[in-house]
Amino acid sequence: MMKEFTKGLWKENPVLVLLLGMCPTLAVTSSATNGLGMGMATLCVLMCSNVAISAIRKIVPKKIRIPVYIVVIATFVTIVDLLMQAYAPTALYEALGIFIPLIVVNCIVLGRAEAFASKNGVLKSLFDGLGMGLGFTLALVALGGTREFLASGSLFQIKLIPCWDIDFMLMTSAPGAFIILGLFLAGMNLMNIRKAKREGKSYKPATMDCSSCNICDLGK
Repeated sequence: MMKEFTKGLWKENPVLVLLLGMCPTLAVTSSATNGLGMGMATLCVLMCSNVAISAIRKIVPKKIRIPVYIVVIATFVTIVDLLMQAYAPTALYEALGIFIPLIVVNCIVLGRAEAFASKNGVLKSLFDGLGMGLGFTLALVALGGTREFLASGSLFQIKLIPCWDIDFMLMTSAPGAFIILGLFLAGMNLMNIRKAKREGKSYKPATMDCSSCNICDLGK
Protein backbone atom coordinates (compact mmCIF):
# COMPACT_ATOMS: atom_id res chain seq x y z
CA MET A 1 0.00 0.00 0.00
CA MET A 2 2.85 2.40 0.80
CA LYS A 3 4.23 1.91 -2.71
CA GLU A 4 0.93 3.03 -4.23
CA PHE A 5 0.87 6.03 -1.90
CA THR A 6 4.46 7.24 -2.26
CA LYS A 7 4.84 6.89 -6.04
CA GLY A 8 2.65 9.93 -6.67
CA LEU A 9 4.66 12.11 -4.30
CA TRP A 10 7.93 11.91 -6.25
CA LYS A 11 8.65 9.03 -8.63
CA GLU A 12 5.42 9.46 -10.62
CA ASN A 13 4.43 12.96 -9.56
CA PRO A 14 1.62 13.94 -11.95
CA VAL A 15 2.95 17.47 -12.53
CA LEU A 16 6.73 17.25 -12.22
CA VAL A 17 7.23 13.82 -13.81
CA LEU A 18 4.19 12.83 -15.88
CA LEU A 19 3.43 16.44 -16.92
CA LEU A 20 -0.32 15.99 -16.50
CA GLY A 21 -2.88 18.62 -15.54
CA MET A 22 -0.87 21.47 -17.05
CA CYS A 23 -3.86 23.80 -17.54
CA PRO A 24 -4.73 24.23 -13.83
CA THR A 25 -1.06 23.97 -12.90
CA LEU A 26 -0.11 27.00 -14.97
CA ALA A 27 -3.38 28.93 -14.57
CA VAL A 28 -4.09 28.93 -10.83
CA THR A 29 -0.62 28.86 -9.24
CA SER A 30 -0.23 32.62 -8.99
CA SER A 31 -0.24 32.12 -5.21
CA ALA A 32 0.32 29.32 -2.72
CA THR A 33 -3.26 29.65 -1.47
CA ASN A 34 -4.71 29.10 -4.94
CA GLY A 35 -2.43 26.12 -5.49
CA LEU A 36 -3.48 24.57 -2.19
CA GLY A 37 -7.18 25.08 -2.93
CA MET A 38 -6.96 23.57 -6.40
CA GLY A 39 -4.82 20.68 -5.17
CA MET A 40 -7.15 19.77 -2.32
CA ALA A 41 -10.21 19.89 -4.59
CA THR A 42 -8.50 17.55 -7.07
CA LEU A 43 -7.31 15.30 -4.23
CA CYS A 44 -10.87 14.82 -2.96
CA VAL A 45 -12.17 14.00 -6.44
CA LEU A 46 -9.28 11.62 -7.11
CA MET A 47 -9.77 9.65 -3.91
CA CYS A 48 -13.55 9.40 -4.17
CA SER A 49 -13.64 8.57 -7.88
CA ASN A 50 -10.88 5.96 -7.54
CA VAL A 51 -12.75 4.21 -4.74
CA ALA A 52 -16.12 4.35 -6.55
CA ILE A 53 -14.73 3.14 -9.89
CA SER A 54 -12.77 0.35 -8.23
CA ALA A 55 -15.93 -0.78 -6.42
CA ILE A 56 -18.03 -0.97 -9.61
CA ARG A 57 -15.30 -2.08 -12.03
CA LYS A 58 -16.60 -5.66 -12.32
CA ILE A 59 -20.17 -4.69 -13.18
CA VAL A 60 -19.47 -1.94 -15.75
CA PRO A 61 -19.49 -3.20 -19.38
CA LYS A 62 -16.21 -2.44 -21.12
CA LYS A 63 -17.85 -0.68 -24.06
CA ILE A 64 -19.42 2.02 -21.88
CA ARG A 65 -16.81 2.24 -19.14
CA ILE A 66 -15.49 5.69 -20.19
CA PRO A 67 -18.92 7.41 -20.06
CA VAL A 68 -19.56 5.69 -16.72
CA TYR A 69 -16.22 6.89 -15.34
CA ILE A 70 -16.93 10.44 -16.50
CA VAL A 71 -20.36 10.41 -14.82
CA VAL A 72 -18.79 9.16 -11.57
CA ILE A 73 -16.07 11.81 -11.71
CA ALA A 74 -18.56 14.56 -12.60
CA THR A 75 -20.70 13.61 -9.59
CA PHE A 76 -17.82 14.10 -7.17
CA VAL A 77 -16.68 17.28 -8.93
CA THR A 78 -20.18 18.73 -8.52
CA ILE A 79 -20.15 17.86 -4.81
CA VAL A 80 -16.73 19.45 -4.31
CA ASP A 81 -17.75 22.52 -6.31
CA LEU A 82 -20.89 23.05 -4.23
CA LEU A 83 -19.02 22.53 -0.96
CA MET A 84 -16.34 25.05 -1.97
CA GLN A 85 -18.99 27.52 -3.08
CA ALA A 86 -20.65 27.20 0.33
CA TYR A 87 -17.67 27.03 2.69
CA ALA A 88 -14.46 28.12 0.93
CA PRO A 89 -13.36 31.77 1.08
CA THR A 90 -15.07 33.74 -1.66
CA ALA A 91 -11.78 35.09 -3.01
CA LEU A 92 -10.37 31.57 -3.36
CA TYR A 93 -13.48 30.19 -5.05
CA GLU A 94 -13.57 33.08 -7.51
CA ALA A 95 -9.83 32.75 -8.24
CA LEU A 96 -10.17 29.06 -9.09
CA GLY A 97 -13.28 29.78 -11.13
CA ILE A 98 -13.91 27.46 -14.07
CA PHE A 99 -11.00 25.19 -13.15
CA ILE A 100 -13.02 23.48 -10.41
CA PRO A 101 -15.71 22.18 -12.84
CA LEU A 102 -12.95 21.35 -15.33
CA ILE A 103 -11.59 18.72 -12.93
CA VAL A 104 -14.09 16.46 -14.73
CA VAL A 105 -11.80 16.41 -17.78
CA ASN A 106 -8.52 16.56 -15.88
CA CYS A 107 -6.35 13.85 -17.41
CA ILE A 108 -4.92 12.95 -13.99
CA VAL A 109 -8.34 11.93 -12.65
CA LEU A 110 -9.55 10.02 -15.71
CA GLY A 111 -6.08 8.55 -16.25
CA ARG A 112 -5.93 7.07 -12.74
CA ALA A 113 -9.48 5.76 -13.11
CA GLU A 114 -8.65 3.91 -16.32
CA ALA A 115 -5.04 2.94 -15.68
CA PHE A 116 -5.33 1.94 -12.00
CA ALA A 117 -8.74 2.00 -10.28
CA SER A 118 -10.41 -0.09 -12.98
CA LYS A 119 -7.83 -2.85 -12.46
CA ASN A 120 -7.22 -2.86 -8.69
CA GLY A 121 -9.07 -3.22 -5.39
CA VAL A 122 -10.69 -0.46 -3.41
CA LEU A 123 -7.94 -0.05 -0.80
CA LYS A 124 -5.14 0.12 -3.36
CA SER A 125 -7.14 2.58 -5.43
CA LEU A 126 -7.73 4.73 -2.34
CA PHE A 127 -3.99 4.96 -1.62
CA ASP A 128 -3.23 5.58 -5.29
CA GLY A 129 -5.69 8.48 -5.39
CA LEU A 130 -4.37 9.85 -2.09
CA GLY A 131 -0.74 9.71 -3.24
CA MET A 132 -1.39 11.19 -6.67
CA GLY A 133 -3.61 13.89 -5.18
CA LEU A 134 -1.04 14.85 -2.57
CA GLY A 135 1.71 14.89 -5.19
CA PHE A 136 -0.41 17.19 -7.34
CA THR A 137 -1.18 19.42 -4.35
CA LEU A 138 2.44 19.68 -3.24
CA ALA A 139 3.56 20.57 -6.76
CA LEU A 140 0.91 23.29 -7.06
CA VAL A 141 1.71 24.74 -3.64
CA ALA A 142 5.44 24.77 -4.42
CA LEU A 143 4.88 26.49 -7.76
CA GLY A 144 2.34 28.92 -6.35
CA GLY A 145 4.48 29.72 -3.33
CA THR A 146 7.56 30.36 -5.46
CA ARG A 147 5.67 32.62 -7.86
CA GLU A 148 3.95 34.49 -5.03
CA PHE A 149 7.22 35.10 -3.17
CA LEU A 150 9.09 36.24 -6.28
CA ALA A 151 6.19 38.49 -7.25
CA SER A 152 5.53 40.28 -3.96
CA GLY A 153 7.74 38.86 -1.20
CA SER A 154 4.79 37.11 0.45
CA LEU A 155 3.69 33.52 1.11
CA PHE A 156 0.10 32.43 1.75
CA GLN A 157 -0.72 36.17 1.58
CA ILE A 158 1.59 36.88 4.53
CA LYS A 159 4.15 39.58 3.75
CA LEU A 160 7.59 38.15 4.50
CA ILE A 161 9.50 41.18 3.20
CA PRO A 162 7.63 44.29 4.40
CA CYS A 163 9.71 46.71 2.32
CA TRP A 164 8.73 44.94 -0.93
CA ASP A 165 6.33 47.59 -2.26
CA ILE A 166 6.29 47.00 -6.04
CA ASP A 167 5.14 43.61 -7.35
CA PHE A 168 7.20 41.77 -9.96
CA MET A 169 4.34 41.24 -12.41
CA LEU A 170 6.14 38.68 -14.60
CA MET A 171 5.74 36.03 -11.91
CA THR A 172 1.97 36.48 -11.75
CA SER A 173 1.52 36.13 -15.52
CA ALA A 174 1.56 33.12 -17.85
CA PRO A 175 5.24 33.55 -18.91
CA GLY A 176 6.25 33.50 -15.25
CA ALA A 177 4.34 30.25 -14.73
CA PHE A 178 6.16 28.61 -17.65
CA ILE A 179 9.55 29.84 -16.44
CA ILE A 180 9.13 28.59 -12.87
CA LEU A 181 7.67 25.25 -13.99
CA GLY A 182 10.58 24.79 -16.41
CA LEU A 183 13.10 25.45 -13.63
CA PHE A 184 11.28 22.97 -11.35
CA LEU A 185 11.32 20.29 -14.06
CA ALA A 186 15.01 20.90 -14.80
CA GLY A 187 15.91 20.65 -11.12
CA MET A 188 13.94 17.46 -10.60
CA ASN A 189 15.44 15.80 -13.68
CA LEU A 190 18.92 16.81 -12.55
CA MET A 191 18.41 15.22 -9.13
CA ASN A 192 17.01 12.02 -10.64
CA ILE A 193 19.88 11.77 -13.14
CA ARG A 194 22.50 12.22 -10.40
CA LYS A 195 20.77 9.65 -8.21
CA ALA A 196 20.69 7.15 -11.06
CA LYS A 197 24.40 7.70 -11.78
CA ARG A 198 25.31 7.10 -8.12
CA GLU A 199 23.42 3.82 -8.26
CA GLY A 200 25.05 2.86 -11.54
CA LYS A 201 21.74 2.98 -13.42
CA SER A 202 20.39 4.80 -16.45
CA TYR A 203 17.67 7.32 -15.68
CA LYS A 204 14.44 6.78 -17.59
CA PRO A 205 11.67 9.31 -16.90
CA ALA A 206 8.28 7.87 -15.91
CA THR A 207 5.53 8.25 -18.48
CA MET A 208 1.82 7.58 -18.76
CA ASP A 209 1.83 5.95 -22.20
CA CYS A 210 -0.17 3.27 -23.96
CA SER A 211 1.62 0.48 -22.07
CA SER A 212 -0.28 1.41 -18.90
CA CYS A 213 -3.58 2.54 -20.38
CA ASN A 214 -6.27 1.20 -22.69
CA ILE A 215 -8.44 4.30 -22.71
CA CYS A 216 -8.59 4.30 -26.53
CA ASP A 217 -9.60 0.66 -26.67
CA LEU A 218 -13.32 1.42 -26.68
CA GLY A 219 -14.43 -1.21 -29.16
CA LYS A 220 -13.25 -4.29 -27.30
